Amino acid sequence: MRIETSAGPAEVELDRPGRNKPGFLLVLTHGSGGGVDAKDLLAVRDSAMRLGGAVALVTQPYRVAGRRAPGKADVQDAAWLEIIAALRKKVRGVPLVQGGRSNGARVACRTARDAKARGVLALSFPLHPPGKPEKSRREELLAPGDIEVVVVNGARDPFGIPDAADATEVRVIAGQAHSYRAGFDEIVATVEPWLERWSAS
Repeated sequence: MRIETSAGPAEVELDRPGRNKPGFLLVLTHGSGGGVDAKDLLAVRDSAMRLGGAVALVTQPYRVAGRRAPGKADVQDAAWLEIIAALRKKVRGVPLVQGGRSNGARVACRTARDAKARGVLALSFPLHPPGKPEKSRREELLAPGDIEVVVVNGARDPFGIPDAADATEVRVIAGQAHSYRAGFDEIVATVEPWLERWSAS
């Protein structure tokens, strides 16, 4: 389905758990030049569906328009909050967990409080530009404050790896870079117990 935002239309794939009311709503999005078909996003989606959650995979307006760069953060964040508001009208009365990979993880962290999310999943959080550790984005991870943030990064990620103190949980996947070629079982094993809690709440 399409959701109109101030930055243009977003495309959303919304999956629900059959006829039952979902236990939670998980909203995931892509990195700067990628799409929602990334294997880590799909692994998390499948896990959440098994747990009885509703899952929305969001292609943000800049990607729908064919651009690879997300543009200004405030424009991107405003559009994200409009997308979340539209999805909350379709899936009501359940906890919201939001997340994404790379740039999408940054958006999910920055908007978590305004979206009233209960948790954030940050896949391949880009802690800093490659080779520039002095330009840390650590504050974006800490911004949600009392909102639980789970980070999963590859051990060889040139964008850096957050410290254990930067989030509720930081999982490092051995041998993986910024885009995962393996380790999807480890990602699911990290995320699934956490999502189970939202389903039970």
